[in-house]
Amino acid sequence: MAGTPEATVWRTFPYVSYLRAYEPLDAFDDSQQMRILSQRSRARHETEVLERSDAVRRLVRAVSDPFPHNSTDLVRVLHHPGPDGITTRLYCPNQLAVRTSLAAESLGETVQGPLVDVLLPEVAREAHAARIDPDSFADSLAKLHTRSATWGVPFGWFVLMHEDDQTEVIEEDGRVLTVRLSAPVQQCIERARHAAAALALAAPELDLLDELTDLVAWMEVFSPSAVLELDYGPVADLVYPDDSPSDVRLGIESLADGDMTGAAAAYRRLAGRWIPIRQLARAS
Repeated sequence: MAGTPEATVWRTFPYVSYLRAYEPLDAFDDSQQMRILSQRSRARHETEVLERSDAVRRLVRAVSDPFPHNSTDLVRVLHHPGPDGITTRLYCPNQLAVRTSLAAESLGETVQGPLVDVLLPEVAREAHAARIDPDSFADSLAKLHTRSATWGVPFGWFVLMHEDDQTEVIEEDGRVLTVRLSAPVQQCIERARHAAAALALAAPELDLLDELTDLVAWMEVFSPSAVLELDYGPVADLVYPDDSPSDVRLGIESLADGDMTGAAAAYRRLAGRWIPIRQLARAS
């Protein structure tokens, strides 16, 4: 299947999903606003193609060096309908330099021995660190607009979204390239707090409670006018239509009501849907 460039680059990557925070233009400083304004007319699919094409170029360099080299940071644009019916334009900077730094740090903690130096040579890490402005790095780290997850979507992300939220399905030739759900960040915070309160009483030992606490702290740094987007990525083709948001919500509600049977049933549905996908990470 030839397909469009967007479909082609999507198929070259593993299953990566994203949780992104989009903010209005006035939430950014002057230099960020200038960068946003220079890209605001670019279509979303063009941004996706640019990002993935750039990632491929970094991975196939003759010398192992996956870090970006002084490239212009991409900005995604989201058109989201407000409660008054007026569509607003919101922005999510890619923050690639800081995100690759965090990914490299995470890889160094999970991969042992000489393999780290093969994948991330020390000279490449040092050069990347030298290219980063300390002030902008600190600002981006304090307000990181994008979270990512491989081989599935964290259950905590589904707490933030409901099945009737704004939904965009990207398809081509019978294949679902991705599904994107979006909702106002204040609404997402309320949903997370409500679920966390229920879990704190009914199941405080669950890791999901810590995940929700972390998500609330992350969301609170953004503008009250921000919108959150859950982007399934290529994994959408394996699960969509997906009932995970309602299954997670029903599972938490069942726990809060002391209905262990209902909670177990919701978990079985989630596990049946997502465990086979996570097992793909270990497939040869």
